[in-house]
Amino acid sequence: MSTTAAREKIGFIGLGLMGHGIAKNIVDKGYPLTFLGRKNRKPAEDLLGRGAREAATSREVAAASDIVFICVTGSREVEAIIRGSGGLKEGLKQGSVVVDCSTSDPVSTVALAAELKTLGVDYVDAPLSRTPKEAWEGTLDAMVGAPDAVFARLKPVIETWAGRIVHIGDTGDGHRMKLLNNFVSLGYAAIYSEALALAQKVGISPQRFDSVIRNGRMDCGFYQTFMRWTLEGDRDAHKFSIANAFKDLTYLESMAGAAGIANPLGNATKNSFATAFATGPAEQYVPMLATHIGKLNGVDLMPSRDGVKQKI
Repeated sequence: MSTTAAREKIGFIGLGLMGHGIAKNIVDKGYPLTFLGRKNRKPAEDLLGRGAREAATSREVAAASDIVFICVTGSREVEAIIRGSGGLKEGLKQGSVVVDCSTSDPVSTVALAAELKTLGVDYVDAPLSRTPKEAWEGTLDAMVGAPDAVFARLKPVIETWAGRIVHIGDTGDGHRMKLLNNFVSLGYAAIYSEALALAQKVGISPQRFDSVIRNGRMDCGFYQTFMRWTLEGDRDAHKFSIANAFKDLTYLESMAGAAGIANPLGNATKNSFATAFATGPAEQYVPMLATHIGKLNGVDLMPSRDGVKQKI
């Protein structure tokens, strides 16, 4: 770490599936870290054991930090963290940077950037790709929307938790690209789910389906983690929630509308997830979409593990 980087004090808000691993890597690699605690005490206790400091409010995090990372569900949560009572805006100092790692609405991102600019604070976006496993290992992908000078300042910190960093453009471009990235991945999920349901309906099992796709031209890392639910009943292979997938696709729809472009495939994908979101339990992940699509079509794609049918 450079001498300049060593002086940066880091704040972190959002110790969820991704955020805990990111924060862990920041503090383990030598940065002073102040984080906002949460009801789930396990991540907080882990970070305290690594030498981080806990704050009681977002305002305290801001006051103790030069750069603050936010990693929460989406724009509504980010706006509350910044603007709410005891929020970041009350504690930010001139020259600070706020980095939104959430998958957020670019319209909100640009508005927040303009709002914080009046305080002398830079607001940028650095959404993530990959899974909690890579977050813990420090090998996430990050797509960063930031002015050149701010990106240069942030890059050493982001390198503590990301193995691949793409400076995609100015503030807002990271979130625009993240929505496009998720459209592609979630579109795959919708296609896989419908294909599996149709295959089962015509007498081709998921295992036989997989024997053709795997190691062929249509195979990819996303396919492999997606299929571990249907083939093995592994609910933790791809821990991205159906609720967040549906939220991201509504953001995509909004972005397409603002751009004046028709997005029939995006809407079809959103509707696939909308049904699963509306009818399933709260804790369900993207690969479980296949089970929902199967059920709608009268076929059983509920996986077995050790001979026992799994539950969503």
